[in-house]
Amino acid sequence: MKYIRFEFGVALGVVLLVSLCIGSISGQSLIDPAIEAKVDSLLGKMTLEEKIGQLNQYSSTFDVTGPAPAAGSNKIRYEQIRKGQVGSMLNVVGADATRRAQQLAVENSRLGIPLILGLDVVHGYRTMFPIPLGEAASWDLDAIEASARVAGTEAAAAGLHWTFAPMVDICRDARWGRIMEGAGEDPHLGAQVAAARVKGFQGSSLSALDTIAACAKHYAAYGFAEAGRDYNTVDISIQTLRNIALPPFKAAVDAGVATLMNAFNEIGGVPATASVHLQRKILKGEWEFDGFVVSDWGSIGELITHGIAKDNVDAALLAITAGSDMDMESSAYVQTLADLVKSGRVEEKLIDDSVRRILRIKFLLGLFDAPYGYSNNEREEQVILSAGHLLTSRDIARKSIVLLKNDGNLLPLNKNRGTIAVIGPLAADKDAPLGSWRAQAITNSAVSLLEGINEAVGSNARVLYSEGAKLAIGQRNFLQSSTYNENDKSGFQAAVETAQKADVVVLAIGEDAWQTGEGRSQVEIGLKGVQEELLKEIYKANKNVVVVLMAGRPLVINWMAENVPAILNTWHLGSQAGHAIADVLFGDYNPSGKLPVSFPRHGGQLPLYYNHKSTGRPTGGSIVFWSHYTDALNTPLYPFGFGLSYTNFEYSDIRLSSETIDMGGELRVTVGLTNTGKRAGAEVVQLYVRDLVGSVTRPVKELKGFQKIELASGQNREVTFTLTSEKLAFYTRNGKWEAEPGRFKVWVGTNSQEGKEAEFALH
Repeated sequence: MKYIRFEFGVALGVVLLVSLCIGSISGQSLIDPAIEAKVDSLLGKMTLEEKIGQLNQYSSTFDVTGPAPAAGSNKIRYEQIRKGQVGSMLNVVGADATRRAQQLAVENSRLGIPLILGLDVVHGYRTMFPIPLGEAASWDLDAIEASARVAGTEAAAAGLHWTFAPMVDICRDARWGRIMEGAGEDPHLGAQVAAARVKGFQGSSLSALDTIAACAKHYAAYGFAEAGRDYNTVDISIQTLRNIALPPFKAAVDAGVATLMNAFNEIGGVPATASVHLQRKILKGEWEFDGFVVSDWGSIGELITHGIAKDNVDAALLAITAGSDMDMESSAYVQTLADLVKSGRVEEKLIDDSVRRILRIKFLLGLFDAPYGYSNNEREEQVILSAGHLLTSRDIARKSIVLLKNDGNLLPLNKNRGTIAVIGPLAADKDAPLGSWRAQAITNSAVSLLEGINEAVGSNARVLYSEGAKLAIGQRNFLQSSTYNENDKSGFQAAVETAQKADVVVLAIGEDAWQTGEGRSQVEIGLKGVQEELLKEIYKANKNVVVVLMAGRPLVINWMAENVPAILNTWHLGSQAGHAIADVLFGDYNPSGKLPVSFPRHGGQLPLYYNHKSTGRPTGGSIVFWSHYTDALNTPLYPFGFGLSYTNFEYSDIRLSSETIDMGGELRVTVGLTNTGKRAGAEVVQLYVRDLVGSVTRPVKELKGFQKIELASGQNREVTFTLTSEKLAFYTRNGKWEAEPGRFKVWVGTNSQEGKEAEFALH
């Protein structure tokens, strides 16, 4: 797939088609002998204090373009930058500010070592894309790479060198607020998405002025926080860590990711920031990672609060020993490491190793050759929010939409006649679609659903609007959770009357942008406030209801799923949300999204995931002694991999190239796929396997492959997957990643619960 974006060096308005599959970093080592020589030479010239300075990162707390701070902590930080005692800053944005920050370091410090400037560019810099969970629903790796490519291009144009993304945490619990930042519950899909996003951010060369260094986070298992509560304890087995949590990180490393960020959580009583096992044994040992590890915000200092360090000295000792290379915002390293080295408690070679890793990335980024190269006002003006970027945002947004229900083929709507009522607290909202973790997005800059529908129909149909009720009240920003309208139903009557006048109602409900994201875990994940009451009243007035469900997580929507004829899950889609949703509503784009995460029937089911274990009592009859709830089904409301289309796809039986596969050999799994409907469409064909007997218990199903296939009406195609012993490998009881001989089941189908089945053996 090719995506439109602006290229540097061409006049504004000239749009080029660029294939993002060409020239991306893939499995490429970060070691360049010429650069290593430069790193060693520079390292040999550095004092201990200058070395430690490279390990020190601050957030911008003063105006770097203004006069020097007169007093206080800002003055201290300002002087530390001038003395070469700061290696990185985050949250300095814009060509002017980044240039000035860089000048402070390069033109004043003894060795002129440049800063690496970072920002959380999670799903766009200023042109916003769908939240990462939404992008994962596209199952379109080229599109996901394109999204990161645009985000990286815009961030680089604003003078940035580094993003704290992608977040690759696997999450099985929709209560966790940060589920919106990742790719969902599955390690195979998560690994593919992680690699695609790394390639998008980093492009073909880190030294190019339109690429930025990526940072896979949060290493590791942050998404397994107990009870879905952010920053909470994680207590998982080594098999779950190795088989579920770590594969996306390994995929990011294999894709050439420049940096990793460690996690706030502990595993087995050891916080990740202090974990030798995670950082030195696995990451830098087994995986031979040559980039550097940055702590999460203040996580080195938080070792004290965890109760594993008694003070900052203790915390710094634990973190540097474990392999945390850069200290984000706790000041533990800059305050204590010099004394720790001089006292002999920390060997200077540990400091040298961390400094070498950081300098390596700075050289790869070209910062020594052109420290101000990224900070270009003309490029910033041309690139950010360009027409090509907005077109790409719209295309990826519509690919991310999941059609959950379409009884009676209510969708697509006819935009050339009739009356459409657009109702709901999110219908005209221009801010919620931007999502959480929105970098430098302009508040209220998204295309609203109402705007998208009005532009789509023009004067061909009548569009009515009523808010119905407000969702969020009070403050709406990054630092505060939203407060919800629990009582005000004063708009209900007007909304009901609007619904009664229409042929069809498009009702926009769900979550505010600040309902998900960091620090926004929830025990109840249904519709907040009076939204479900509004839905029921509108449904009484007009049964032709299409719900546009905007959310950053799976929601509990049982009444809606049972009663409403059509549901589009649209996540938070970014800058072009309204246009993308309208494209799908009116059939200009046939929805092809599939869920990257299960939708629960009740919050009490969580954590919920398709690749669960069998247990010793998976089923039962009339007696109660089996693994189940007495008041709800075990199954999800909508399973992982689920998503409908405006057309229909029929699968043939599976054909295997053989009934056996040898170690080191391969097995081809083939099905026929036919578009039996009247519209062209795309189907995500999914391959699952089950290892029937293992040295440790194995999941009932595991995704091992997927292909997104586009077919015209009536067209058919054979779809073939290749299974190898490597793809069947897992972390066994032997403490190794290996395949075990035995029998396997294989399914190919439209989601994790439906598919054609066959069986084979691995010898």
